[in-house]
Amino acid sequence: MNALYHFGRPLWTPYYLKLAGKDSVSDIMTRYETEVSARMADDLERLNVSTYPDQLMIIALKKPQQLELWGEYDGIYRLIKSYEFKGFSGELGPKLVEGDGQIPEGIYGIEYLNPNSSFHLSMKLNYPNAFDRKMAKRDGRTTLGDDIMIHGKSATIGCIPIGDKGIEELFVWVHRVGISNTRSLISPVDFRSETVDPQIDGIDWESQLYRQLENELKKFVVTPE
Repeated sequence: MNALYHFGRPLWTPYYLKLAGKDSVSDIMTRYETEVSARMADDLERLNVSTYPDQLMIIALKKPQQLELWGEYDGIYRLIKSYEFKGFSGELGPKLVEGDGQIPEGIYGIEYLNPNSSFHLSMKLNYPNAFDRKMAKRDGRTTLGDDIMIHGKSATIGCIPIGDKGIEELFVWVHRVGISNTRSLISPVDFRSETVDPQIDGIDWESQLYRQLENELKKFVVTPE
């Protein structure tokens, strides 16, 4: 039953919310899509595009507490918009156990969009991923935590808040492009420019994780138009 609850949640959550009489994703799109399109018109004009991309990558950098939205157009990823974190918890370094207040570090998919979040709107990351579980097994850690979100407002413990307008924009874009076509990357620093790894107490595998993030981040570089 616990496995069904955890792994089946992306499938049953939208139906539960609909039966509960709360907002659906469609309700949120009706409410915000026109406003979001007007708000982001300058961003699209700058890129000389007028449509949603084929793929999205959401890059969150703990230092300098910034989130980037990248879209793939004609096989090339382009930076659409950047958002500041509106709050932060924990330190540099991956999430290790439930309750440590850490924002995870790694590459994650989006499990589902939550139109009824206590933090305005949110999207759930699929933390822990396979790498998180592998390292936890190696370390002997068993309770890794869950429910890691990108959300609105500013208060947070272990999640990424980007304010209400920011999450409205991400929510609309991720829904239109599709959660299956969206990935997220959370890194302690920007390895496109940083050359020194943060040293994390209590683990000896951070370099393995950070090389994965570095290799992926270097695919997302702003080039002159």
